[in-house]
Amino acid sequence: MKLTPEQLEVFDREGWIFIPDAFSPEEVELMRESANEVFRTQRPEIWMEKSGVPRTAFACHTYNECFRILANDHRLVEPLEQIFGEKCYMHQFKINAKSSFSGDVWQWHQDFPTWHKDDGMPEPRAMNISVFLDDVMPINGPLMLVPRSHKSGTIDTEHDTSTTAYPLWTLDNAKVAELVEQGGIVAPTGKAGGLLMFHANLVHGSAGNITPFPRKIVYLTLSALSNKIQKPTRPEFIAHTDFTPVSTLPEDTLANHARARKAEAAA
Repeated sequence: MKLTPEQLEVFDREGWIFIPDAFSPEEVELMRESANEVFRTQRPEIWMEKSGVPRTAFACHTYNECFRILANDHRLVEPLEQIFGEKCYMHQFKINAKSSFSGDVWQWHQDFPTWHKDDGMPEPRAMNISVFLDDVMPINGPLMLVPRSHKSGTIDTEHDTSTTAYPLWTLDNAKVAELVEQGGIVAPTGKAGGLLMFHANLVHGSAGNITPFPRKIVYLTLSALSNKIQKPTRPEFIAHTDFTPVSTLPEDTLANHARARKAEAAA
């Protein structure tokens, strides 16, 4: 899937784009069921909130067939190859869950400082591209973005290990307020199956979820091959050191797998 010139222009200016209905209902159903299967297992790759509910499942593309296929889906790989102008490798694959009633916050941050300081990634030539597995609404902890904040480059950050179960290099409130004064805040919402991509230096975060509506999003972090990490300090399941270029599967692979799973369940 290639981005249009208009989408590329918006991405360059704003730092993000959202494409609704990128994945079909049958594909979404398969991904949601597969995510629930993943979160029911006990593995070191699955991290919990301090309250005990699931927060993040790392590297599930290495042991779950649905997510192995998704990791090679043309709708997620080709746009980033288009932007970087070269093949990409998988730096990280994860599902972030905002459980109903108890999903915790994600502090204001940029992604690149963590990849740079913790993994030795040279440049912000990597980014997240994601799929909504549940409906993302204004009320259930949507991702909040600060448009055009990527134009400020990589911002000084502090290592926050106390607020949540997942440590981040976070921004101070004064800097966030300054950037919001310039660019505002947007919260992309939409039905499950929507696709969101945003620049590695776009400032973002999310509030907690105290509603009955869960909010799960799967993220592929793809990096340009020329941008391989140099000094990984985190486990392999968080920061991959396999720099094999991601190759795309035939366009109907995920849909065919969804149909096959449904037929198997009905048999």
